[in-house]
Amino acid sequence: MPDPAASHRHVDLRGLRLHLAEAGPADGPPTILLHGFPESSYGWRRQIGPLAESGLRLLVPDQRGYGLSDRPKGIAAYHLDRLAGDVIALADACGATRFNLVGHDWGGLVAFWVASFHPERVERLAVLNACHPGVFGRYLRRHPGQALRSAYAGFFQIPGLPERLLTARRAHLLRELMRRSSRPDTFSAADLDTYARDWLRPGAVTAMLNWYRALAQLPRARHPPRITAPTLILWGERDQALQSGLAEASLDLCERGRLQRFPQATHWVQHDAPEAVNAALIGFLRSS
Repeated sequence: MPDPAASHRHVDLRGLRLHLAEAGPADGPPTILLHGFPESSYGWRRQIGPLAESGLRLLVPDQRGYGLSDRPKGIAAYHLDRLAGDVIALADACGATRFNLVGHDWGGLVAFWVASFHPERVERLAVLNACHPGVFGRYLRRHPGQALRSAYAGFFQIPGLPERLLTARRAHLLRELMRRSSRPDTFSAADLDTYARDWLRPGAVTAMLNWYRALAQLPRARHPPRITAPTLILWGERDQALQSGLAEASLDLCERGRLQRFPQATHWVQHDAPEAVNAALIGFLRSS
């Protein structure tokens, strides 16, 4: 169900159409919210109203491959450089020369990448339970426990089979992934039905998995520039997929970074602790 505080439209970015939710005053500080896997702009439903009411101008896309946005074919279409390019193109289309950037999960990886390679565009950066792509491989080699947690990403590399398993029985496995990695009251049956409508669109799960395939299979910059924008990392410490050491390793790439932990929250920190997360984001993003 769309957030009642938001309006919705499609934006054409050099031939790629992204579905965009917008909220907040037109003259407020532009703030782009990037969702992760396997969500969509609906994943920010608990943040859109409060952040808009604080005076931020929110731009909340379904990223390429997700929701009501286009799903380009092929793994190369989901290279990190292209995903970051979408953010810059969206900002340009919306007249935002500089903007705040917030990302969760995969949206956090993209947000880190944008801040590294387009520092002149990012005013402030906030990342929720995601690591900088520049630290992940090195961390994985040094921490076998994280390698075990990330084994599912290896399964996602198999052509075709993950799609069949994830969409079977009306996306039962994806529903269970979200249920089992979250607190019991985090996602309602209606929430999961909303997500599932997007997962079951033709080609949707392939596009979503191609994000993982591109990250594993395609070369990218090995030494991304350090992040100069003020950075806030919010971390739910009961994350089953990511060790908290990844947050600390990512912080080492930020010249002006700060880590705020949420001991009782899972990977889905913005859902588990929405009021605390909203307060942290508003306090950070509205700072002068």
